[in-house]
Amino acid sequence: MGLYPLDGRVPSSLTAQDAARWIYAANIELIRSADYVVANLDDFRGSGEPDCGTAFEVGFAVALGKPVWAYRSDNQTLIQRVETASIVKDGTVCSRGFYVEDCLSVNLMLACSARIVVGGAIACLDVIRRDLDICANVLNGQGVGKA
Repeated sequence: MGLYPLDGRVPSSLTAQDAARWIYAANIELIRSADYVVANLDDFRGSGEPDCGTAFEVGFAVALGKPVWAYRSDNQTLIQRVETASIVKDGTVCSRGFYVEDCLSVNLMLACSARIVVGGAIACLDVIRRDLDICANVLNGQGVGKA
């Protein structure tokens, strides 16, 4: 059974600030109750960065020890998507002067904490099903199954 963000269920009597707090608390409890997390890490409000709320949720889930799978619609690296200003001695920087990871599709804190799947939600769910089947086979003493 899937658990989904509760943004659409906010009580109408709440102020905007109270609604934000309600959504936060409800989503935190959903993550706490989940067996694992699936996250959309496509660029959100500009090139190169997923939704910062989703990034927080990934980090929170990882801190709780929950496995995280995430999906992106393409496998372009950050350096291919972010407008770069120059190449300096130690790497490439964006127009604001910050280093850009040149070999990852998302920030290294997301790339190293989640299993990134190229494709949409369905492709990600297929990988999760396959990964969980492999884990179940290993736990049942059947060895590693074909991926």
